[in-house]
Amino acid sequence: MSQPIATAAAPSLARPEWARARRIVVKIGSALLTDRDTGQLKRDWLASLMDDVTELVRQGRDVVLVSSGSIALGRHKLGLPKGALELEQSQAAAAVGQISLAHAYQELAAQSGLTVAQILLTLGDTEQRRRYLNAWHTIETLLALKAIPVVNENDTVATAEIKYGDNDRLSARVAGMVSADCLVLLSDIDGLYTAPPNENPNAQHIPLVTEITSEIEAMAGDAGTELSKGGMKTKIEAGRIALGAGTNMVITTGKVLHPLRAISQGCKVTWFLAKQDPVTAKKRWISGQLESRGTLHVDEGAEKALVAGKSLLVAGVTHVEGEFERGDAVIIRAPDGRELGRGLSAYAKGDAARILGRKSSEIAEILGFEGGPELIHRDDMALHRK
Repeated sequence: MSQPIATAAAPSLARPEWARARRIVVKIGSALLTDRDTGQLKRDWLASLMDDVTELVRQGRDVVLVSSGSIALGRHKLGLPKGALELEQSQAAAAVGQISLAHAYQELAAQSGLTVAQILLTLGDTEQRRRYLNAWHTIETLLALKAIPVVNENDTVATAEIKYGDNDRLSARVAGMVSADCLVLLSDIDGLYTAPPNENPNAQHIPLVTEITSEIEAMAGDAGTELSKGGMKTKIEAGRIALGAGTNMVITTGKVLHPLRAISQGCKVTWFLAKQDPVTAKKRWISGQLESRGTLHVDEGAEKALVAGKSLLVAGVTHVEGEFERGDAVIIRAPDGRELGRGLSAYAKGDAARILGRKSSEIAEILGFEGGPELIHRDDMALHRK
């Protein structure tokens, strides 16, 4: 019997997907961070969240935060009226609020010995390949250095035409970018219901979704709060992005202290389960959806290493063809011309041609900057099955 798309049986414990998640992206909405009446930061709530983050980090997990709140905080400091703001007013409020928000994260993280870093993104940063790579490398480096990236949409420069419009979808893009195992959307509601529960007292909670269908979309409704541009509809759209990237997603309430710890304790949530893991999803994307910009020809030793699951080192590449930039997809060919697979090049064509066949210790001297020995990392490669 196949698994149902949705079920209404409430879970009693956290699902194993939560325990297995080694990289977690957490989206935090404005309504959770700021007081509706005073516009002040809910410091006690944020402190409890950072305690949860500390606990996850000590378990050896990577955590990325996608935080709203800058406009809500800034508009209060600037004395802007309630209700919709003009674009320029939103940008000004964000410029003021980002400083306060970043300082709060920094101060609370420091109490647990953690380091946080602010990253501001726009839509183009996740859609233009070079900017995508720059953002990805920055986040990966921060995580490797045990820092907590705090990401927000760059409202100070975003325009009406290029804005995400909500941080639900931004968080899903970030989760896909970093190959997260789980995306957590902290909301003012504890998951998806068959109908908006504030409108329909007979609405039933849906704890598990295995496929986003038109029926699931119809359950979402459109309502957001005064402080948020989202609502359940944008969370379903975020789920579609996340699941496509192989990332599981959780919608749960953030209106409690220690909301991440509550997930571990089996609180009421809605899980959206991906049908493939992030690595598999990324490799499928590389192999089938990206247009190749060039070709790398490898020697027999490199071919054997690739088959054994290794990365492609510059020492094993004999020559290159085409015109490609760092991050572009390229074809990998064996000495006899067979296509072994495809991958994302870590170097542009000009730099790659200069270091072919050279030892890793020589790369910095040749190029004038430090670069890794991998021309294509194994995680950025999809080989054809024999």
